[in-house]
Amino acid sequence: MSEAQGRPRFLTVNEVADLMRVSRMTVYRLVHSGELPAVRVGRSFRVPQDALDAYLRSSTTVEPTGGERRSS
Repeated sequence: MSEAQGRPRFLTVNEVADLMRVSRMTVYRLVHSGELPAVRVGRSFRVPQDALDAYLRSSTTVEPTGGERRSS
């Protein structure tokens, strides 16, 4: 868990957008599509820090080694 007390840390949509360097709308799309788990609190969403970490780990791409770029 993210917290020392065993409680998960929840992030707002704005905080997730800032961390990912994307727009809030992108975060909302990820939440609504089910790609990024979230909890609805009233009219807003909270994303567990662990869920964001897992999403980012699963979305990581590996670039070719040696600084080479592939051309299309």
